[in-house]
Amino acid sequence: MEGEGFSRWAVGTVIEDMGKIGIISKIIPYGAMNTDINAIKWRTNYEITYIDGDVQVIAESTFCKLTHRGDIKILNK
Repeated sequence: MEGEGFSRWAVGTVIEDMGKIGIISKIIPYGAMNTDINAIKWRTNYEITYIDGDVQVIAESTFCKLTHRGDIKILNK
């Protein structure tokens, strides 16, 4: 239910992303990002912090597709 205040995974969810360990460090609700890119403004995004210090923002819909495909594994259910 994107855009309705619902997120499938919570802050603190530990993931394995193509061999890299990370954690959902922030959920950015739709409309909350200060950006000129409308596609980013109007979707829920996850901020992922990896153990190597890398930080990535990924759309919730893309995150769901990658978990379904097995590219991202949820480690703490």
